[in-house]
Amino acid sequence: MILFLDKTSPKPGVDVVHIRGSIHAGPDCRRLEQEVEQLAGAKHRFVILDLADVTHIDSAAIGSIVRCLARMKDSGGNLCLAGCGGMIVSSLKLTRLDKVVEIFPTAAAAADKHSATN
Repeated sequence: MILFLDKTSPKPGVDVVHIRGSIHAGPDCRRLEQEVEQLAGAKHRFVILDLADVTHIDSAAIGSIVRCLARMKDSGGNLCLAGCGGMIVSSLKLTRLDKVVEIFPTAAAAADKHSATN
């Protein structure tokens, strides 16, 4: 399945990267990292990766999420995940990434919390 990325800014200072499809090693991971790199480079402060429409991630995708989180923190921002379900949640728990990155039920919930804390 082809990976689709779509960016929105539902609230000031909040960017959501909506992801549809499967995230696998290679071009998919590079594309995700490039998207976050552009946001971090432009000094965007809070990025939400909306995984509600992601059907599968592999170990390389987990690594990409970690690199995206590190890049955002290096630039003074933060990153969280939203809409994780089924296999995605299991993978995050198995790798203990759920202990490192904040996870929200929806992108809207993440945006609301970020807006409330700023």
